[in-house]
Amino acid sequence: MATLLIADSGSTKTEWCLLKGKTKKTLLTQGLSPYFLNTDQITGIMLQELKPQLSGTEPEEIFFYGTGCSNVENVRLVKKAIQQVFRLAHVYVDHDLMGAARALCGHDKGVACILGTGSNSCYYNGKRIVKNSPGLGYILGDEGSGAYLGKKVIQYFLYNTFDPDLMDRFRASFHTNSDEILTAVYKNPLPNRYLASFAIFLVENRGHYMIENIIEDGFNDFFFNHVYKYRESWTLPVHFTGSIAYGFRDVLNEMCSSYELQLGKVIRKPMDGLIHFHSK
Repeated sequence: MATLLIADSGSTKTEWCLLKGKTKKTLLTQGLSPYFLNTDQITGIMLQELKPQLSGTEPEEIFFYGTGCSNVENVRLVKKAIQQVFRLAHVYVDHDLMGAARALCGHDKGVACILGTGSNSCYYNGKRIVKNSPGLGYILGDEGSGAYLGKKVIQYFLYNTFDPDLMDRFRASFHTNSDEILTAVYKNPLPNRYLASFAIFLVENRGHYMIENIIEDGFNDFFFNHVYKYRESWTLPVHFTGSIAYGFRDVLNEMCSSYELQLGKVIRKPMDGLIHFHSK
């Protein structure tokens, strides 16, 4: 059996799994998005963070599913970077949405959704992605994502919309101010990760009506603009993966009920499903 290396790469981190026979080893590196990193930067990160963890093992096949790998140019960029590190391996690069679809649906039909730092969705026919609602990124889109929800938290703070208790909790949690926030969002690198870091405030303050409103509004935006536009979602299960989806799975359950949709799997990360898919 060939030695496989599977990667699920988001904006924030990349989870790798080395499969050799019946043994598997999970590894972590930072996110490898071609939107933010060039070929040399991706190669450098893999050499510094991934290679040492492999302890000399050379994979024969590499399946890389990554955010931003939805167009030919980005796929070529990432594939070139990987091949510079693993020159003898057969390299397959595809969008993280295909990874999510294979992990959630396997070989069955369904609607697969990602709610993590960013968000995305598709209709998957058991073999390929047939429909994909436009992904507009964290500035124009990413409804329901960590960046989207975190942006709402920041807005509520900067606009002084939170009640006094939540304002005090926010200050105690983040020790920041408007100048630091605006600099991080508009001048510093990786603002989507920065925005998503504020979503933890929603998790820590569940039950407050303002917090619940932010979560429900964010998910409603995702369902209305994306999920409900797939006719297939009316008859097939709707699956979710990602830290935001898993952390607020109770809200997803309520949302699917209100939209009269069948909630499928809700998993924190796709890797277990991808291991099962590629092991076969």
